[in-house]
Amino acid sequence: MDLRNVIGLGVAGNFAHHLEQAGELKDFENILTESDNAPKGIFPFYLPQSDTFLGVYSISIDTLTLPTYEANAQVEPEIAVLFNIVYDNHDTIVDLIAQKFTTFNDCTIRKEGAKKISEKKSWGENSKGIGDKWIAIDTFDKSGVMDHYHLCSFVKRDGVIHPYGVDAPLLGYSYFYTKLTNWLIEKMNHQKEFGPLEDIAAHLKACDYPKQALISIGATAYAEFGEHNYLKSGDEVYVIAYDIRSDDASLTPSVSKIILHQKVQ
Repeated sequence: MDLRNVIGLGVAGNFAHHLEQAGELKDFENILTESDNAPKGIFPFYLPQSDTFLGVYSISIDTLTLPTYEANAQVEPEIAVLFNIVYDNHDTIVDLIAQKFTTFNDCTIRKEGAKKISEKKSWGENSKGIGDKWIAIDTFDKSGVMDHYHLCSFVKRDGVIHPYGVDAPLLGYSYFYTKLTNWLIEKMNHQKEFGPLEDIAAHLKACDYPKQALISIGATAYAEFGEHNYLKSGDEVYVIAYDIRSDDASLTPSVSKIILHQKVQ
């Protein structure tokens, strides 16, 4: 699926313990949220038509290219949702309509001194990963298809498969469904440039108000191997979403399972 005209945004801090394990909680110490478990904000990872580094199409279904400079990169296993954006008077978002979802690797470098989240997120082509299968969203609310999905991830290194992120139900997201949608609309309209965060409305304007947004809705907590091991060339990354009614957390394909498989170079 070609996403080159779709703005790419991510949600920071939407799963318990992820920011602490990633060593990034301090970055958000001055960000006020409505509750302790609320996400910290939204960041861009791809801006169509932008002449900045965020204008480089960074999404791949099979390859993860590490930075050419020395960097500590970790998988960030996530679910990505494709939303249609509804504007009022062209420039204010009044609704986000969830269309379908897939797996996503919001791969991140742990970069000391980065002023914005986006500086850690995109460093060139193939710095993000996305599943090659999508599941249609019947309703982005309880009783829908996403109720039954879990997310897990693995890294294969030297022939050994290691759990990288914990196996987690999608219902474990701090903000999900209508609560997440309402929060996203508010942040996309009103989040300002502050600390590690950016003015998302200004980005939407600069991108000529795209009709769709690909939003990665937050990374799970890390398993022990994921917390203590950065990626290296030769690794293989797997981010898997599976329906607990029919699947298991294995690398075996099935009709309802989404497997993102990237080779690291």
